[in-house]
Parts: sequence; structure tokens; C-alpha cells
Amino acid sequence: MSAVDPRTPVLVGVGQLTVQWRGEGVAPDPAGLRADAARAALADSGAAGLAAAIDRVVVIRTMADSVPGAPQLFGRCANPPGTLAEDLGLGPVDAIYSLVGGDQPQALVSEAAEAIHAGEARAVLIAGSEATAAVKTALRLGQALDWSRSSEADFTDRGLGSRLLSPYEITNGLGAPTLTYPAFELALRGRLGLSRSAHGALMAELWAGFSQVAAANPYSQFPVERSAAFLSTPSAENYPVADPYLKWHVAQDAVNQGAALVLTSVGEADQLGIAPAKRIYLHGYAQAADRTPTERPDLSRSRAIELVLAQALASAGKAAADIALFDLYSCFPCVVLLAAEALGLHWRATPATVTGGLPFFGGPGNSYSLHAIATMAERLRAAPEAFGLILANGGFMSKEAAGVYSATPPREWAPVSSAAIVQQIAADSTPHLVDGPAEATIDTYTVAFKKGVPQRGYVIGTTASGARILAATARDDAATLAALLAADPLGRTAQIAHDGRANIITAIGGAA
Repeated sequence: MSAVDPRTPVLVGVGQLTVQWRGEGVAPDPAGLRADAARAALADSGAAGLAAAIDRVVVIRTMADSVPGAPQLFGRCANPPGTLAEDLGLGPVDAIYSLVGGDQPQALVSEAAEAIHAGEARAVLIAGSEATAAVKTALRLGQALDWSRSSEADFTDRGLGSRLLSPYEITNGLGAPTLTYPAFELALRGRLGLSRSAHGALMAELWAGFSQVAAANPYSQFPVERSAAFLSTPSAENYPVADPYLKWHVAQDAVNQGAALVLTSVGEADQLGIAPAKRIYLHGYAQAADRTPTERPDLSRSRAIELVLAQALASAGKAAADIALFDLYSCFPCVVLLAAEALGLHWRATPATVTGGLPFFGGPGNSYSLHAIATMAERLRAAPEAFGLILANGGFMSKEAAGVYSATPPREWAPVSSAAIVQQIAADSTPHLVDGPAEATIDTYTVAFKKGVPQRGYVIGTTASGARILAATARDDAATLAALLAADPLGRTAQIAHDGRANIITAIGGAA
């Protein structure tokens, strides 16, 4: 028997799979990917009796269920966790369908650890999957699929959660991630004092390293090493999405991927005969949400990332220098760059990913960090004295969750409260948001493209009174889009009007 407190939560099984389906045979589907990943996680534990101990099943919310009104072209599983439990032949379980957000995998591991420590659960299965690539392939080939199979058992649906964008932001130009993340990326470029080309080279260098990791990962959906030259150059294969992003700068959702984790207590693991070499411990963790984007005091930073990382490390009794392995959420370069900055991580020397990241390993929606935790567990089993850190990000850097892991058990495990950092974020000053007419100095901006053609743009600026204003280009205003692309808009002025509904950019001027 182990000398570790038997109530200590421990990760004992991990499983993941990636399917490269091109239309032959049976198409992968989300329910099947989840079930196969869960079976792999159970087998990974080496304990035949682990399935019988599972009394909580949690499924990460799919992207199709994360966006109101999103099309469900091949039907919808109405009860993913209940269906997974039935597919695995599990007994009565507490079935939970998660909130929206890429933070959820780590947040749910932390929640499961607390429940296990408190004796509220014997063993918890967390699983997630996406089959967006199968949807695209089936549509291209004219194949009909049926994904409507569903359990009728009771379950808890946690829903969509709090709003990620305010009415002011939606009205004035923010929206999809590829539209909103440029606000942070280009504000960071401004703070760092980098030119467009210098920042492009920085993003390409960072991502080239990620693609190298992905190329060696057998679970990568896109296992191709891509050079910094390719990643920094617009081309037919790497076309503009939204300034400063090209296609391969952003998360790629055309994946067929599933992942699963099983957690239990040390006491339960001892009774089941799970080998110590299989056990990975959560040493510290934290989570917090931020305000909506324009309500944050500094668009070039993330207070939530900074505070969550600091608390996760502090609760583990570690400094960033003690961490050997990292997986920093990588939907866009700025998330990695901001997290690395907060950690003091020299990412050129120490890789910031264990998977290869969302653009190259693959971006299975809210489930990505399940794969990161599974991969981290495998790496830490091979290096029992090492520690690893996961940063999971949701929304528009809206929700952050971090965890510190090791195969070495903690001296004493205790739940961690994030209440203090939540209060710190709430206490931060909030910019005063205004409508036009106004002249503003441009703090950040973007221009979005469709098939290589500029379509829409926005600026976020500061007025002479210190207020913040968000404004978008008018429909078919090619001149303003051209002005935003012709020279660096950061630090220049924008003339902004109000048309009775929204703020409209009427002209881009010179340096403020």
C-alpha cells in the first residue's frame, strides 16, 4: 500500500486517438471517438476493475453545441455523457455535459480532483471529441451520416455559460475568434515595439517550433514540419485570414480527434492494483475568468493568464524554473507569447508545447487540452522527477485554467481556491467606453479577409479624454480597408462617426 494519503486524487489512465478519414469505410463520429478514447484510457490504467469504480462521467461540450443555432448537419446526440456511459457499459453515474470553453479540460480535472478528495466520487471519466474533418469530407463526397444516437438517461447540461462578448463589442465589430484575437495580437506588437514584419517573423519562429513537435507526435492531425519562411509568407496554402494572421497561424478545426482521462483516489488505485508508474498527480491549479475584451485595462496583456499561472505554481510550491514541460494553449500566437512572458519562459530553448499545438497537432474545439494533459501524463511517466504545466484557455482569453503535474506524489494534497485572483481581476479599473463622433489614437485593429479579399476591419483606440472606442469599417469601404493595410495603423489617428446604431470609421489619419 502507498504511504500517500489515500484521499489524494490521481490521474491513472489516459487515452487519445486521431483518425485520418478520407471517405473510405465507416466515418468517425464524436460519440465513437469519445468511447474509443475512454476505452484506451481504461486500458492504459492496467486495472480491469477501474470501469466499475467510475461514478461520474463528464463530456467536454462539442463546438456544434457551443454556438447557438450552429447547424447539426448529421443529427445531434442529445445526451453525450449518458451515451458515453452506456457505450462503455458503466453502472449508474453522475453524467455531466460541460460548459463552453477550451479552459474546461483543466477546470474539470481540478473539479474532479476536489470531488475525489472529498469522497464525493470514486473515479471520474472526462472525455471529449470532435469530428469536424469527417463533416467536411462527407459533405464533399456527398455521403450522409447519422450522428443522432443518444441515451435517454438523466444528465446535467451546464449550458453555454456567461457571455464572452458584450453588446457594445458585437455591434461595433468584434465576433469570431479570428476577428477578436487580432486585437490582442496587435496590441502586444505595439507594446513590444515591433514592426509588422518583425512580429510576423516572431510568430513564424514560434510556430515553426510547434510544428516540429507536431510532426513527431503520432496523434497529430497535421504532422508536417513547416518552416518559418513558409509560415511568414502569404501563399495559396497559407492565405490571409485576418491581419496579422495567415491560415497556419490559427487553430485548425478540421480534425477527427478524441481524448479521455480517468482520475481516482490513491486508496482506490491501491485497491485496484494500479501500478505507481501509471500515476500522475495534480500538485497545484487555478482558474479565473476575465472581463469581456474592451472592458480590460490593457489589451496587450492578460491579467487572467498572469494570475492563474502564478497561483497554479504557488499552490504547487513551484517556480516556473522548476517546470520541465509546458503546454501553453496555442489557438493564436499571442496566447503563448503572453503566457511565456508571464512565466519568464524562454520558448526558443524550452518548447511551450508537448503536443504541437492547435494549428499543427489539431484544434478539437473545447477538448484540445485533454490531449495536452494526456500527452503530458505520458511524458511525466517517463521522467518521474519532472514537473509539467498545462495552460488551458477559453473564449477570447476569457477563461483560464492551469495545472501543475508530476509523477511524484505531493506531500499533502488540499483543494485550491481561486477566489482571491477572481477578486483581483474584478478590482481592476475598467476603461470608459464611448461612441462617436470622436478622434482616437489607434491602439489595435484588424482587417479580415475572405478568399484573399479584404472584407471588414475595426480599430480600438483611445480618445483625447482617455476613453476607449471600438469602431468598424462601413460596408464596402475599400478605401479605409486599404488604409489599414497600406501602412502601420498603430499610433495613427482614426476619425469615427456614429450612424445611430454603430461606430463607423470614416478616415485613417497620420501619427497622433
